[in-house]
Amino acid sequence: MTATLKMTHKSIGAEVRRGTYDILVDGRLAGSVKMNATTEIKIVPGPHSLQLRNGRNSSRVQKFEAAESQTVSYRCTGKSFLPIFLASFVISDLALQLRRVDDGHSQL
Repeated sequence: MTATLKMTHKSIGAEVRRGTYDILVDGRLAGSVKMNATTEIKIVPGPHSLQLRNGRNSSRVQKFEAAESQTVSYRCTGKSFLPIFLASFVISDLALQLRRVDDGHSQL
């Protein structure tokens, strides 16, 4: 059996980092997600790491576990508060935001 990783790239308002984001699962390229789109990727059940990349910009690595037949959902954006946005020019893994979505509600 497999599990599913669901990634949605959506932002409300202006977003400077609007490009397509590469999705890395366990350090390997597993797919990509465009602005205002959702991508579903089949994964094996078990523990995984997740990160987004867009050139030098990236998200912090998120750890998650997927059970058989489970859909694990995340929402991503390049939008952030001004101090974090400015810091991301020095610390590149602050550039993209990645949040787990539970019960149909996002934390972004």
